[in-house]
Amino acid sequence: MPRCWPSSANWKPPDERSPELLDFVCYERDRGFVLGRFREGEFDYIDAASEVFETDFFRFIAAKRYLLELAQSYPSPREKEEVPTWFYIASNISLRLHGVHGFHSYPYVVRCGGMLGAFGPEVARKTTHPESGDVTLVCSGFNDKNEYDRQTPCDQDYLRKLSRDTEPEALESWFNVEVARLFKRHKLFDPQAGVWVGDASYVFVPDNDAYERSARMLFDEHGHPVESAKVSQMAPEAAARCQWRRCYKLVSLLYVDRPRDFFLRVAMRLVPGNEHECPIFYAMLENFVADVGEGVVRRLLLDRGFIDGERIAHCKLKLGIDVLIPVRRDMDIYHDVLGLLKLKTAKAKFREYQPPKRDPVDEARLPHSPEPVRKRELKRQKTVQAQKAELPPPPPHEVLLRSEVAGFENLRTFTTCSVPLNVIVNRDVFADGHTQLWMLLDTKPLTPASGPAVRRAEYAIRTDIEEGHRQLKCFWDLTRFTSRAFSLVLNQIVFVLLAYNLLQVFLRDQRKPPLSRRSRPRQLDLTMTTATVIIIYVDNRFATLTPLEYTELLLTLGDEARKRVLNKTRRMREELGQALRIARSP
Repeated sequence: MPRCWPSSANWKPPDERSPELLDFVCYERDRGFVLGRFREGEFDYIDAASEVFETDFFRFIAAKRYLLELAQSYPSPREKEEVPTWFYIASNISLRLHGVHGFHSYPYVVRCGGMLGAFGPEVARKTTHPESGDVTLVCSGFNDKNEYDRQTPCDQDYLRKLSRDTEPEALESWFNVEVARLFKRHKLFDPQAGVWVGDASYVFVPDNDAYERSARMLFDEHGHPVESAKVSQMAPEAAARCQWRRCYKLVSLLYVDRPRDFFLRVAMRLVPGNEHECPIFYAMLENFVADVGEGVVRRLLLDRGFIDGERIAHCKLKLGIDVLIPVRRDMDIYHDVLGLLKLKTAKAKFREYQPPKRDPVDEARLPHSPEPVRKRELKRQKTVQAQKAELPPPPPHEVLLRSEVAGFENLRTFTTCSVPLNVIVNRDVFADGHTQLWMLLDTKPLTPASGPAVRRAEYAIRTDIEEGHRQLKCFWDLTRFTSRAFSLVLNQIVFVLLAYNLLQVFLRDQRKPPLSRRSRPRQLDLTMTTATVIIIYVDNRFATLTPLEYTELLLTLGDEARKRVLNKTRRMREELGQALRIARSP
């Protein structure tokens, strides 16, 4: 039977494991085995449950050993493991899936959610409270320290204290190293087709200086930082909209698959908002390559905040990573390319750029709808088109006629970068005749099969992550903190990212629509009841049956098997009726 071990600091080889460690019980779905044993009158436990999406999710990460492997390396601050680390991680993930970050809500989440259904009756069973008559849980727990009967597998205060006492630096290292190695072992990274993205994003908190390691900064109306000395140089209207805000900065490394449906945030640092992201990111990237392995990261997309010639060259020469990054307008290489464009002898020629088409988020429902619905929808679309036609046309300077791209190879005018650079020039032509230029630097050579148009389309992946950040901040409640202690702030961010990653892995395995195109409330709709079933447990295996299937199974049992099932059912009813003797009111 699989076991659950404490943190990597206390981990020992298999032959030295402490015998008092608690078992990690994993139930396997095996309908044929379970029904065969039940027809002989054998079973361990029977329960009625509502099958929910969350239950399937936890069954998946338990069966694939994600929970066990995460628990083996978790940096627990406890010398003695009162509650298995795998259960602490599962509980933390369940809270984040439900968008609940206060640990005081844990009893509510664990009762109404689907997590416990994945771990079988040894963790929790339903019963009736002896005083209130409410349906609640009876849990054996993981130690004998409770004076009252347990109604949750572990106490909410235990989760809070363990999260608070975990060293922030150790937790960051665990996420950046052990979790990333886990994803690599499960072959979630594709070095050939995958793309990596570096990002820095502000995480705003209430203006309370009790938020540990936070910084207070001045931002404009668009959320961009502003130096206080430059406010006087701004227009009065713009200056009036500036405000002081307290924040952290989240520097992260993301893995993105080519279809842009699969996003994994595999490394992160949470720092005060006024620290510059450039040295932090490159140090984190170098540690990631050293810990996870060379050749995993081959293509890296960055924004202007990460421009550093020496570090870009280091990525190319030492780490084997090709970098694609925009050019700032104040750089010499930008003006050199402008000069080359004016030369008649310039070899680069602009070609029209057509952005790649993506599949729609949802399949068209109209052809499959009933005829009255089709007619109403067609009429609505016709009305919308007519209303759009009545609107005045946009001004010519806002109408984009076409986009063009050109490329220059092997430029060395970025003097701090010791490797030759290729420049992709992007030109947008508008209806009034004016043009806008912007450029990309690339350390990867241009080829006929992978020319400037391919590089521009590739860089569009980086802008797609902005929607991912909006999802995390707005719908996954990344910034709705319930504590000002830095260890708990970091714990919330780490486990939100971990839950987001694991949920994407599960959805991809189940061939469900990608999470990157859904909000968390929309995804949470799937955690609602999907079916009412009867679960039969036998020898760490289980089977689910509809009420009618279970009734038919009982009525077709042989006489001897029926007697054995009846006797055990009566005995279990008596035991469960006396399960809660000293219970607090829920």
